[in-house]
Amino acid sequence: MYFLYSLITAAGMILLTPYVLLSKARRRKYLPNLPERLARRFPAELALRSGAVRQAIWLHAVSVGEVLASVPFARCLKERFPDWRLVISTTTTTGQKLARERMNFADAVFYFPFDWNGPVRRAFRVVQPGVVIILETEIWPNLLRQARRAGVPVVFVNGRLSDGSFRRFAGAVKASGGILGGFLRRILNDATLYLVQSHQDATRLIALGAAAQRVEVTGSMKYDIAVPGPNAFIEWLQAELQRSQRGPVVVAGSVIAGEEAPVLQAFAAVERKWPKALLILAPRKPERFTAAGEEVAQAGWRAIRRSEISLNGDSAGVLGEAAQVANGVLLLDTIGELAAVYSLADAVFIGGSLEPAGGHNPLEPAAFAKAPVFGPSMDNFREIAATLLQADAAIQVGSAAQLGVAWSDLLENAQRRTHMGLAAREIVERNRGATAATLDRLAVVIEAQLART
Repeated sequence: MYFLYSLITAAGMILLTPYVLLSKARRRKYLPNLPERLARRFPAELALRSGAVRQAIWLHAVSVGEVLASVPFARCLKERFPDWRLVISTTTTTGQKLARERMNFADAVFYFPFDWNGPVRRAFRVVQPGVVIILETEIWPNLLRQARRAGVPVVFVNGRLSDGSFRRFAGAVKASGGILGGFLRRILNDATLYLVQSHQDATRLIALGAAAQRVEVTGSMKYDIAVPGPNAFIEWLQAELQRSQRGPVVVAGSVIAGEEAPVLQAFAAVERKWPKALLILAPRKPERFTAAGEEVAQAGWRAIRRSEISLNGDSAGVLGEAAQVANGVLLLDTIGELAAVYSLADAVFIGGSLEPAGGHNPLEPAAFAKAPVFGPSMDNFREIAATLLQADAAIQVGSAAQLGVAWSDLLENAQRRTHMGLAAREIVERNRGATAATLDRLAVVIEAQLART
């Protein structure tokens, strides 16, 4: 089964090759990191440590969302276990860039190898992990098998299984007549420990074959979010809003393909009541930056791109100038600035939720006492969304029209807006602590590993 799995994933890679080669943007995105993904080349700071006595804590965060969420956890790992090297892997280019920027305290940052025997074995020889920590629940059969053979514990932290993932796993097992069930059970039990967000996640993992004694509920580390302080861009934006007398401010964060149009439609309803309102539109992925700007222009607004704004005074007055010509939408075409921007919002929207994508993190605005508004697709944050809604600390909508109404209601009613925002922040504060619980359990695993080695 391992051979078949590797064959299928390799075939998929071959089939995708023309798709990558035909696009200049995709070539720039995928080809430069191919040697690292094949574990044929490693960053100097990682490769030079080959043969070192100190073992590594290998922390894997897939992409931007996981990297952002894991920065406080990674910092705590480094502080809690100073005698261990901390190395970070990511799968995506944007995740890699952000990890290098935000996790400069790590000993090395590198690309996660393709999950084939050769790349995985070579990565293990160079990284020399004493423990592998995987954020959320990315199952890599060959990596798990190699870890078991090498006597290296693998711990999944902040684990979860979305409705869609669970249905796909269960459906595949059923369609195979149970054959895949045994393979999946073997894979899942190659891991040492699953520290998951909720009892439902634990139940689902056990139903798929994970041994009950390997699964523990520690809560969601997303509640332990670090609230970003003011930075140069936020200070510039605050001054510019005052200078141009723009407001209220509406922030649509982590917006995905198919959501720009309804967000702009909803904002049009807001602008009819508040002509100086400002929309800050933040696409989830860099490849949507250009397309989102085109959507803004087609809807009749001027797209003011954050990447073209100078903070040294050259861009002073840009929001006011835009209001005089065609009211501008500020397009946040950068990575890592959205969380701080929520601090200036009067109303927000959480993207990936009007389209069936599972939603994105509603706790980032909640930490600033901003009531999140999101669509029906929140599978990735199922319990968090439910908790916020039950406490009247969030609003769920199903269409552009409903989003426009929700924004308008919040902007018109300052008392309700404040009440909901404070309730949202209280939920964040009340549920902190999963990071500490996770570190305590990891300490037991690491101490046991030290005793063995």
